[in-house]
Amino acid sequence: MKKETNLSTLRKGKNLSQSQLSKKADVSCPMIQKYEQGVKDINKASALTLYKISRVLDCTIEDLLELNK
Repeated sequence: MKKETNLSTLRKGKNLSQSQLSKKADVSCPMIQKYEQGVKDINKASALTLYKISRVLDCTIEDLLELNK
C-alpha cells in the first residue's frame, strides 16, 4: 500500500476535493490526481504550479514536496 502524498494530506486537511483544488489553483484536475497518485513526480513540477497549489493550501512549497523518497 502506498503512503498518502503530502499533497493529498494537505488537500484533505483543507476539506477540498481534487476538483475544488484544481479550480482554485488553476491547475488541471488530472494533474492534481497524477501528483496525488504518484504517477507524476510533484518534485519535478514547475515552480509556478507548486506556488499556485501552495497558495490555495496555505502551505510552503516545501510542504508539498516528497523529500523522503
